[in-house]
Amino acid sequence: MVERAKVIALFPGQGAFDGAALAAAYREYPQIKRVFDEIDTVSREFFSRDLSKVLFGDVTPEMEKLLADDAWVSQLAIYGSSLAAWQILADGGAEADVLVGHSLGEIAALVAAQAFSVADGARIVAHRVQVIERQGLAPGRMAALSADGDRVRALIDLIGDELLSVATENHDTQTVVSGPRDAMEKALAVSRQLGISTADISSPFPFHTPILAPAVPVFAGLVGKLDQRPLRTPVYSPVLGRYYEPDDALGELLAEHFVKPVRFSAAVRHLHGEGRAERFVEVGGKAVLTKLVGKVLGSGARPATWSTLSLGGDGKLGLTAALADLGTPAELDEGKARTLAAVFAPDAGAAEFAEFWAAFGGQLVGLGKERLAEFRAGRAQGAGQAAPRAAATGPKPGAGVERGAVADAIRSIYAAALEYPEEVFTEDVLL
Repeated sequence: MVERAKVIALFPGQGAFDGAALAAAYREYPQIKRVFDEIDTVSREFFSRDLSKVLFGDVTPEMEKLLADDAWVSQLAIYGSSLAAWQILADGGAEADVLVGHSLGEIAALVAAQAFSVADGARIVAHRVQVIERQGLAPGRMAALSADGDRVRALIDLIGDELLSVATENHDTQTVVSGPRDAMEKALAVSRQLGISTADISSPFPFHTPILAPAVPVFAGLVGKLDQRPLRTPVYSPVLGRYYEPDDALGELLAEHFVKPVRFSAAVRHLHGEGRAERFVEVGGKAVLTKLVGKVLGSGARPATWSTLSLGGDGKLGLTAALADLGTPAELDEGKARTLAAVFAPDAGAAEFAEFWAAFGGQLVGLGKERLAEFRAGRAQGAGQAAPRAAATGPKPGAGVERGAVADAIRSIYAAALEYPEEVFTEDVLL
């Protein structure tokens, strides 16, 4: 039997937010609301505001608007987007062999591996912001240069500022520099004279530079107080250049990220060289890391890649293709297939329903898990707030389930499967 290619899940960092894609996913997948509701409890705890009200209001925000707000807004938005996308993939049956975070994304990767709860991961992000803000450190900035790491390090030596450093090595022709504003302006001016193109990085702080050294022990102490659990999935750190180990003190290691560089290109090469790591899915906003993978490995490798919270030229969510290709809905025996076909596709033959289930079964299973969790949570709240119980003669249609949400989900599934506009499937149509 041919060994399957490993799936590497990539969790992006600074700038990885697509407001339009997140809004589209919010309308389609209930997991988005669930994850951000949990993050809201932390944003209220730390900052007395609900992040959801910023992200899911009448106007869809993009990164520029988030950066104009308080620093925590963009950081928690990036973190939450990744965790919500991961939950949707997991509910759809998708699995990853290795999780990899890029800078801020490493926190999301550790939460996805269940080292921390979603709420504690949000607390880590909140502490990260607060600790840096309270240190009163020198202002700085980050920028990407179109040159390899060795050339950029030579340029940094020329500037002669010990706080200026390589922050990220993304691939052979892109290196991110971080440091004090004055030193950065000199570095960018020299780069332009040398014909090296530059681009600012959307980040509220200059990460991965000695500027942040005073914040390291403070942050480590705060994260060390949180409940750390065993990893359920291997996590490879481009900062450490290795997998996390069971006895690692995650608070101390995450604190080192403040001053150590992200060697993303080296991480991708290492994982690809370990085995059949030819499939990469980017879990979060935009589709930046998957493009970097192609540049790192070169055209000969031809890795398969998927995005999630990004919109294609046709306006479709990357999640749709990722779930279809990576999701694994429960296998159905002949009896279960006939039963489900009678409910969801009474006019479809056995072969057509099997194809339908392969494409959308993961979404249906995920929706069922979500609604069951909400139903149980409602019952657990106690008398007066509990979801309605089934009558003695049998369950009532729609008990504990929002009829509109289920109707919308079924309407979308039929529209996609039969290639008709959603408007055709009104409530009184015979499905």
